[in-house]
Amino acid sequence: MRPFKILGIQQVAVGGESKDKLRNFWVDVLGLENVGTYRSEKENVNEDILRMGKGAYAVEVDIMEPVDPTKSPKVHDPKLNHIGLWVDDIHKAVEWLSSKGVRFTPGGIRKGAGGHDVTFIHPKGNEESPLCGEGVLIELVQAPEEVIRALS
Repeated sequence: MRPFKILGIQQVAVGGESKDKLRNFWVDVLGLENVGTYRSEKENVNEDILRMGKGAYAVEVDIMEPVDPTKSPKVHDPKLNHIGLWVDDIHKAVEWLSSKGVRFTPGGIRKGAGGHDVTFIHPKGNEESPLCGEGVLIELVQAPEEVIRALS
């Protein structure tokens, strides 16, 4: 039996060469609220953090551009960069998934842009860890207690 539970979608991350067009569409046209920014030279990302919905049911939409488009990771390619999933126990999830052969990206569990503990399932498997996101980067995000209560 799985010792953790995926609770729901936490975020969708969309990349582009420039955030201006993304912001125009997601904020000006669709009306999402801009609730923050995040910039990391190490992760080559400059992003606006948008939100739709309220409370535990809110979903984050991160619009991202590269700090340097010639460097990796290339947050703008593919355009749908990754999806984030709320998980009730990130440590148990990583331990169990790793034991099943799931490949994670380097970096381990760390604080993400939203302040939650996060880790990423690699989009490609390898010989040692063949299970993966099959082309999709998947972020596991530790859900806070109010989200766990609301979505369990």
